Amino acid sequence: MNRVSIVILNWNGKHYLEQFLPSLVLNSQLPGVEIVVADNNSSDDSLEFLARVHPQIKVIRLDENYGFSGGYNRALKQLSSTYFLLLNSDIEVTPGWLEPLIDVMESNDRVAACTPKLKDFKNRSHFEYAGAAGGHIDWLGYPFCRGRIFDHLEEDLGQYDDPVEIFWGSGACLLVRSSLYAQSGGLDEQFFAHMEEIDLCWRFQRMGYQIQYVPQSTVYHVGGGTLARGNPRKTFLNFRNNLLLLYKNLPVHQRERTIVLKMILDSISALRFLIQGDTKDFVAVIRAHIAYYGMKQAYKGTKDPNILQDKHVIVPGIYPHSIVVEFFLKGKRRFNQLDQDFRQKNKEQ
Repeated sequence: MNRVSIVILNWNGKHYLEQFLPSLVLNSQLPGVEIVVADNNSSDDSLEFLARVHPQIKVIRLDENYGFSGGYNRALKQLSSTYFLLLNSDIEVTPGWLEPLIDVMESNDRVAACTPKLKDFKNRSHFEYAGAAGGHIDWLGYPFCRGRIFDHLEEDLGQYDDPVEIFWGSGACLLVRSSLYAQSGGLDEQFFAHMEEIDLCWRFQRMGYQIQYVPQSTVYHVGGGTLARGNPRKTFLNFRNNLLLLYKNLPVHQRERTIVLKMILDSISALRFLIQGDTKDFVAVIRAHIAYYGMKQAYKGTKDPNILQDKHVIVPGIYPHSIVVEFFLKGKRRFNQLDQDFRQKNKEQ
């Protein structure tokens, strides 16, 4: 059994494999560590490139594009390691990046997953959108990060160099315990892509485990490698999956009220798209709401442990106020401006 399987899910990403695999191979040479590329039925020559240039890397060929969730689930079932490290193909790792992540997992068996500091590959002094210094959500399900709220990215000045428990770690670079990944059911394939790692981390916490941010490890992320921000397909997936995320994980007595409020705010966003002339994004939000109503039927009445039943589970790390209000109306652009709210919430719990 390997100690760690570093698994890159690839779909037509030969250019990223060419660019970033050499540093990954160089900086991941630890005993019991293997690098695996799971290919989501690429139509470019990714597989030919791997066979020619990196024949030592294990390749798992999938027969179609199963998305982020389905691709990883099928690939990880074929591996036997203590830990799985989900890694985007557009990540540049740094020397010594892997050891701190493993150390955190091995020093605390209550940690289900951990994530490094994610910085912007193109603007290297700043945090990166997809994960920054660890993720949180507000009570309406809006994701944000230490170092990134909405589109505002902070410069890394060491303000988030403290190892802390977080709510979610980015799927761009996430180390998970293989046993808990299997026990939790893995990534939800209904999501296909986007927010599936938040759902997984929420479920880990409902199981009584923690998610940890590890600032001693730093990686650089390009971002938008498959679907760039502003793409209507990405808009659709984000809005739909955010509603599914709430439906699955909120206690029943909170679920409907919270989702109705979230859909009202979604509708305001849709109108904003329309006013700005982004008709495709406007339609994407409407389609997302319609799809949510259809898809939630698949969860109704299920006894799947991934769906929270009629009980209340206290999960720390959910911001008790609206990040929309704090950001747009109160002008709070930095995570450390929200710290007092988190401290007060934890004291009450």
